[in-house]
Amino acid sequence: MTTVTVCAAAAVLLTGCGSAKPEPEPAGGSKGPAVSASASSAPAKAGGGATHEVTLEVGGTGKTAIMYSGIGSGFEPQTLPWSKSGTAELTAAEQKVGYLVNVVPGTITGPDGKLQQAPCVIKVDGKKVAESDGVTTVKGCSYTIK
Repeated sequence: MTTVTVCAAAAVLLTGCGSAKPEPEPAGGSKGPAVSASASSAPAKAGGGATHEVTLEVGGTGKTAIMYSGIGSGFEPQTLPWSKSGTAELTAAEQKVGYLVNVVPGTITGPDGKLQQAPCVIKVDGKKVAESDGVTTVKGCSYTIK
């Protein structure tokens, strides 16, 4: 194939992608979706949202990296023992399908001198709903609030 053939084929393809009629401009003079001045990145609570007090806890001593989500999110080194509390506000849809809260601690030195995952606990409205000792279960703690 020559350069002329390639250029001619590209021109034909590009011409075919255009539209013969220009789109009418919406009222207000701008193209694109209209955005309300009161638009927010937070989802609106449609029909009775629920709130739950959530506490994440990681046990042990020393420092380790902790990843968490559900009441904010983060992944950073923390001094142990560590805890974080906050309010999870569920929309009507989240009440049906669930709202995931989790905490995944890093490693600490266990009593036997070996590395192990730090233990963790999740409490929702004061009730313990998830727990990991860091030895028999090493996936961290996770719970779906409904």
